[in-house]
Amino acid sequence: MILLSQKLFSQWLLVILWCSIIATIFQHVSAVSLPNNETVPAVIVFGDSIVDPGNNNYIITLVKCNFAPYGRDFAGGNHPTGRFSNGLVPSDIIAAKFGVKKFLPAYLDPNLQLQDLLTGVSFASGGAGYDPLTAELASVMSLSDQLDMFKEYIEKINEAVGSNRSATIVSKSIYIVCIGSDDIANTYTQSPFRRSKYDIPSYTDLMASEASNFLQKLYGLGARRIGVFGLPAIGCVPSQRTIGGGLDRACFDSSNQAAILFNSKLLSQMDALAKKFSDARIVYLDSYNGLLNMTQNPAKYGFEVTERGCCGTGKIEVSILCNRYSINTCSNSSNYIFWDSYHPTEKAYNVLSSLVLDNKIKDFF
Repeated sequence: MILLSQKLFSQWLLVILWCSIIATIFQHVSAVSLPNNETVPAVIVFGDSIVDPGNNNYIITLVKCNFAPYGRDFAGGNHPTGRFSNGLVPSDIIAAKFGVKKFLPAYLDPNLQLQDLLTGVSFASGGAGYDPLTAELASVMSLSDQLDMFKEYIEKINEAVGSNRSATIVSKSIYIVCIGSDDIANTYTQSPFRRSKYDIPSYTDLMASEASNFLQKLYGLGARRIGVFGLPAIGCVPSQRTIGGGLDRACFDSSNQAAILFNSKLLSQMDALAKKFSDARIVYLDSYNGLLNMTQNPAKYGFEVTERGCCGTGKIEVSILCNRYSINTCSNSSNYIFWDSYHPTEKAYNVLSSLVLDNKIKDFF
């Protein structure tokens, strides 16, 4: 009996050991080696629904997704958090790549602990844009609002850990800005308010000017390692195919051309700021070609369905239109690039984040 107990105990220890090893491997699978043994204290994110982990849960807006089937594959399954996907979003994936943590929380989450703040949060709000009107139309938090929250964040960590440590956290953290798609897809394309005064060249000038102003303010608050996502191939997301792609639902070319034009202007502004602020690292992150490559060569990345999302028909459903009553929601989202008609699946976000970020990590240091 004693021998049997010892044998079972040994087997149990072996199981625990293997589980620990597997957990450790899984925890670090997304991390990328940082140059010169650098460490990053925190990841801090500004933007829209691509990187909003649930801030919109705590404001009065229709732009929410804290309900099923969103979060279907998050943290063990059926856990809607306000992330606009079936699982993780790029803010989480990027935090893991920099070796900080697996989930980047929403700043407005009332359950945040001090350690959550010290290792970074997302201020992003789904539906926001560079154009202040974009957030206003959607009743969400503008970039100006997000910057105000960042100021409040600095005050909080300063009070908690002192000025020296908080200054180090602010200066050494990685900052990610991911925003602008809603300016083109919603404010310009779907509403009359800007089209009456701007054509695409002048509207993208407005966007680029707002982007530059924001980055300068962010630098002024102490940020020194800043990554800015260019606009993706917006015209190839399912909703844009439905709206402007014709009967065969091709990519909406005018939206893609607007994204290309804006990206060129954004890159020019960032180059100018990099020269002006020589002590900063301002890194352009090209999501346009990454997403376009995925939609044009899906099998290369393990996908089958590109022109519609997993939720419902996948052609128009997003936010409150993608819900537990949506008919024909797919059972295997890993075959799909898009979760709803606008946002990629967790798998697609993982692929896209690697395509966009992995070879740019060194540029932050």
